[in-house]
Amino acid sequence: MFDWPVSILGIIGRTAVVYLVVLVGLRLAGKREIGQLTVFDLVVLLLLSNAVQNAMVGADSSLLGGLIAAVVLLLLNAGVAQLRLRSTRLRHLVEGTPTVLVLHGQIILQGMQQEGLDEEMLEAALREHGVAKVSEVEVAVLETDGSISVVPAGQETKRVRHPLKYLRRQ
Repeated sequence: MFDWPVSILGIIGRTAVVYLVVLVGLRLAGKREIGQLTVFDLVVLLLLSNAVQNAMVGADSSLLGGLIAAVVLLLLNAGVAQLRLRSTRLRHLVEGTPTVLVLHGQIILQGMQQEGLDEEMLEAALREHGVAKVSEVEVAVLETDGSISVVPAGQETKRVRHPLKYLRRQ
């Protein structure tokens, strides 16, 4: 009975550590992993969740232990969401920054390599936007949510005035 508060604190602490490690791991995995979930990515996420479950609750497989871990995860996530709204620096750490993939019809190899994208993936994204060739793109940007924004050549945009600034920040 006296170990109960200690086990609750243990669950809270272990859950917080697991949350932070998984958050950093997913962030390091890149934006492509989040925005373009493949079957392989789904398998990894499912196995990851199963692998860290015991690390969070330890030997406590009770309903209360699971609920405590779930509440801690939800509170940590809400806290990080609030903090990232208040801090540009934290937002960039957690979400990253947009990455220029194509500029004036030319593929930016540095951006492609940094994000782990190949030309086939880029061309598929361009086709989704109705663009047949890379040479027909003014700018293509991998956004922080994993989506790719495409501005066809000949169109101006106010959203990406200076796309090269994204390369300098990374």
